[in-house]
Amino acid sequence: MICSRRDFIRTAAAAGLSPGLAAAIDPIKRPGPKAELKLSLAAYSFRKYLDLKSKPTMTLFDFIDLGAELPLDAVELTSYYFAETSDEYLYKLKAYAEKKKLAISGVPVGNTFTVKDEARRKKEIQSVKDWTARAAKLGAKTVRIFAGTKDKDDTFEVAQKRVVEAMNECCEVAEKLGIYLALENHGGITDSADHLLELVKPVKSSALGVNIDTGNFHTPDPYADIAKIAPYGVVSQGKTEVYPNNKKEEADLDRVIKILKDANFHGYVALEYEAAEEPKVAVPRYIKELRKLITG
Repeated sequence: MICSRRDFIRTAAAAGLSPGLAAAIDPIKRPGPKAELKLSLAAYSFRKYLDLKSKPTMTLFDFIDLGAELPLDAVELTSYYFAETSDEYLYKLKAYAEKKKLAISGVPVGNTFTVKDEARRKKEIQSVKDWTARAAKLGAKTVRIFAGTKDKDDTFEVAQKRVVEAMNECCEVAEKLGIYLALENHGGITDSADHLLELVKPVKSSALGVNIDTGNFHTPDPYADIAKIAPYGVVSQGKTEVYPNNKKEEADLDRVIKILKDANFHGYVALEYEAAEEPKVAVPRYIKELRKLITG
C-alpha cells in the first residue's frame, strides 16, 4: 500500500497534477484481495528505560538490539527518545536497524494542533514538518500525529478547523517526501470514530491516513469503532488493553487482528505496551502472540 501510494504521489507531481487528486475522504484502496500485516514494536513500550528526562538506562540503539531478538519486521522509534536529531545520528540509527534486519516503521510526534495561540500552533506545525523530514532520512513509512483537546473557551467546530488546516499544511511536506501522516485516535477531539473521521475526510491529500490505536477508544464498543476507522488506516498501534465505557479489560487480540484483516489492512501493526506488567517480560510474550495471529 505504501509503495503504491508513494508512486502515485511522485507520478502526479511529475505530471504537474494537483496533490489533492487522491483524497483522504475515501477509504484507502488496498492492493490485492488479502490483507498484509507486518509486525513492529513501539519504543514507547520501554518508556521507563528510554525517558531522557530522567536517567535513561536504554538508548534507541539498545531498543533496536532488543527488537532484533524478537520475531519483528520493524521497530517504531518514538521522537521523545532521540538523543539528538543531527543527520549523522539519524543515518546511524537507520544503518543500525538495517544491520539488525529491521525496518523503521514510523516516528510518533507529540504535537497539538487545536491550540488557539497562532504562534504556538505554528511551532507545532513546524515540529511535525521537521520530524517528517527526519522520518524520511530514517527510511520510515509514517509519522504518527495527534489532533489535541479543545480549550475550554473554544468551540468543537473551530478547533476541528484548526486541525484540518494544520494537517493540510503538513501534508504538503509529507507528499514531497513520500511519507504518510497518520492521525491517531487519541481522545480529545478524536475521542470517537466519527470525530476522527470528521478531521480526516476534509483533508484532500494522499499523504494522510489514520493510525488505528486499538486501545484509545473509551466508547461503549471500542471494537466497532476500530472497525469503522480501519479502512482509513495506514498504520496501527496494537494495545493489550481496551476501555469500553472507560472500564479497563484485556484486549481480545484475535478479534483486533481479524478486524484489520477484514478491512484488507496493509501496513505495520506496532505493539505499544502500556500495561502494568514489566515490559521486558510482557512484550516478548505479546509479540509472539501477535506474530501467530498475523501469520495465521
